[in-house]
Amino acid sequence: MWQQATITLKPRPRGFHLVTDELLAGMPELSRCRVGLLHLWLQHTSASLTVNENADPAVRRDFERFFNRLVPQGQPGYEHNDEGDDDLPAHFKASLLGCQLTLPVRDGRLAVGTWQGVYLGEHRDHGGARRVIATLNGEG
Repeated sequence: MWQQATITLKPRPRGFHLVTDELLAGMPELSRCRVGLLHLWLQHTSASLTVNENADPAVRRDFERFFNRLVPQGQPGYEHNDEGDDDLPAHFKASLLGCQLTLPVRDGRLAVGTWQGVYLGEHRDHGGARRVIATLNGEG
Protein backbone atom coordinates (compact mmCIF):
# COMPACT_ATOMS: atom_id res chain seq x y z
CA MET A 1 0.00 0.00 0.00
CA TRP A 2 1.22 3.46 -0.92
CA GLN A 3 -0.74 6.58 0.01
CA GLN A 4 0.26 10.21 -0.14
CA ALA A 5 -1.49 13.37 1.01
CA THR A 6 -0.65 17.01 1.47
CA ILE A 7 -1.79 18.08 4.93
CA THR A 8 -2.14 21.79 5.61
CA LEU A 9 -1.58 22.59 9.27
CA LYS A 10 -3.46 25.58 10.61
CA PRO A 11 -1.44 28.73 11.32
CA ARG A 12 0.11 28.84 14.77
CA PRO A 13 2.02 31.40 16.77
CA ARG A 14 5.74 31.05 17.27
CA GLY A 15 6.58 28.10 19.52
CA PHE A 16 6.30 24.32 19.63
CA HIS A 17 2.90 22.76 18.99
CA LEU A 18 1.59 19.20 19.14
CA VAL A 19 0.22 18.35 15.70
CA THR A 20 -0.08 14.55 15.93
CA ASP A 21 -3.89 14.53 15.80
CA GLU A 22 -4.01 17.02 12.93
CA LEU A 23 -1.57 14.90 10.92
CA LEU A 24 -3.47 11.68 11.61
CA ALA A 25 -6.74 13.31 10.56
CA GLY A 26 -5.12 14.15 7.23
CA MET A 27 -4.05 10.53 6.61
CA PRO A 28 -7.13 8.36 7.43
CA GLU A 29 -5.66 5.48 5.36
CA LEU A 30 -3.24 4.85 8.22
CA SER A 31 -6.04 3.06 10.10
CA ARG A 32 -5.99 0.32 7.40
CA CYS A 33 -2.23 -0.25 7.62
CA ARG A 34 -1.16 -3.36 9.57
CA VAL A 35 2.58 -2.63 9.40
CA GLY A 36 4.44 0.19 7.69
CA LEU A 37 6.07 3.60 7.83
CA LEU A 38 4.67 7.10 7.72
CA HIS A 39 7.09 9.64 6.31
CA LEU A 40 6.36 13.32 6.98
CA TRP A 41 8.06 16.09 4.99
CA LEU A 42 7.50 19.72 5.99
CA GLN A 43 7.65 21.97 2.90
CA HIS A 44 9.10 24.99 4.68
CA THR A 45 12.53 26.32 5.65
CA SER A 46 11.53 28.29 8.74
CA ALA A 47 9.64 25.60 10.69
CA SER A 48 10.51 22.08 11.82
CA LEU A 49 9.17 18.69 12.87
CA THR A 50 10.34 16.70 15.87
CA VAL A 51 9.08 14.03 18.27
CA ASN A 52 9.01 14.58 22.01
CA GLU A 53 6.90 14.71 25.20
CA ASN A 54 3.17 14.89 24.46
CA ALA A 55 1.74 15.30 27.96
CA ASP A 56 3.27 18.27 29.78
CA PRO A 57 2.93 21.60 27.91
CA ALA A 58 5.89 22.93 29.93
CA VAL A 59 8.18 20.84 27.71
CA ARG A 60 7.03 22.77 24.63
CA ARG A 61 7.53 26.10 26.39
CA ASP A 62 11.00 25.00 27.56
CA PHE A 63 11.87 23.97 23.97
CA GLU A 64 10.99 27.47 22.79
CA ARG A 65 13.08 29.11 25.53
CA PHE A 66 16.06 26.81 24.83
CA PHE A 67 16.08 27.39 21.07
CA ASN A 68 15.65 31.16 21.52
CA ARG A 69 18.76 31.17 23.73
CA LEU A 70 20.64 28.90 21.32
CA VAL A 71 19.73 31.01 18.27
CA PRO A 72 18.88 34.56 19.40
CA GLN A 73 17.33 37.14 17.11
CA GLY A 74 18.88 40.47 16.23
CA GLN A 75 22.49 39.33 16.22
CA PRO A 76 24.91 41.53 14.27
CA GLY A 77 26.41 40.05 11.14
CA TYR A 78 23.36 38.23 9.72
CA GLU A 79 22.91 39.14 6.06
CA HIS A 80 19.59 37.40 5.40
CA ASN A 81 17.04 39.64 7.12
CA ASP A 82 14.76 40.66 4.24
CA GLU A 83 11.72 39.25 6.04
CA GLY A 84 12.57 40.52 9.53
CA ASP A 85 14.75 39.74 12.54
CA ASP A 86 13.11 36.33 13.04
CA ASP A 87 13.86 35.12 9.49
CA LEU A 88 17.43 33.80 9.60
CA PRO A 89 17.16 32.49 13.18
CA ALA A 90 14.07 30.56 12.01
CA HIS A 91 16.14 28.95 9.23
CA PHE A 92 18.89 28.01 11.72
CA LYS A 93 16.36 26.39 14.10
CA ALA A 94 14.70 24.51 11.23
CA SER A 95 18.06 23.15 10.11
CA LEU A 96 18.97 22.05 13.63
CA LEU A 97 15.70 20.17 14.14
CA GLY A 98 14.94 19.10 10.58
CA CYS A 99 11.93 19.05 8.29
CA GLN A 100 11.18 15.33 8.16
CA LEU A 101 10.22 12.36 10.31
CA THR A 102 9.73 8.66 9.60
CA LEU A 103 7.41 6.98 12.08
CA PRO A 104 6.54 3.28 12.45
CA VAL A 105 2.95 2.13 11.95
CA ARG A 106 1.51 -0.97 13.63
CA ASP A 107 -2.10 -2.18 13.61
CA GLY A 108 -3.50 1.06 12.17
CA ARG A 109 -1.76 3.39 14.62
CA LEU A 110 1.54 5.15 15.02
CA ALA A 111 3.84 2.85 17.00
CA VAL A 112 5.32 5.62 19.11
CA GLY A 113 5.88 5.65 22.84
CA THR A 114 3.11 6.48 25.31
CA TRP A 115 4.45 9.98 25.93
CA GLN A 116 5.59 10.79 22.38
CA GLY A 117 3.94 13.22 20.00
CA VAL A 118 4.82 15.08 16.82
CA TYR A 119 5.68 18.75 17.27
CA LEU A 120 5.60 21.50 14.73
CA GLY A 121 8.32 23.99 15.61
CA GLU A 122 6.99 27.32 14.35
CA HIS A 123 10.06 29.53 14.30
CA ARG A 124 8.57 32.66 12.72
CA ASP A 125 6.52 35.26 14.55
CA HIS A 126 3.85 34.93 11.82
CA GLY A 127 4.60 31.77 9.84
CA GLY A 128 1.13 31.06 8.50
CA ALA A 129 -0.28 27.70 7.45
CA ARG A 130 2.31 24.95 7.00
CA ARG A 131 2.16 22.09 4.47
CA VAL A 132 3.29 18.54 5.22
CA ILE A 133 3.59 15.80 2.59
CA ALA A 134 2.59 12.56 4.33
CA THR A 135 3.60 9.34 2.57
CA LEU A 136 2.38 6.02 3.96
CA ASN A 137 3.97 2.77 2.87
CA GLY A 138 2.92 -0.54 4.34
CA GLU A 139 0.75 -3.64 4.27
CA GLY A 140 -2.98 -3.59 4.86
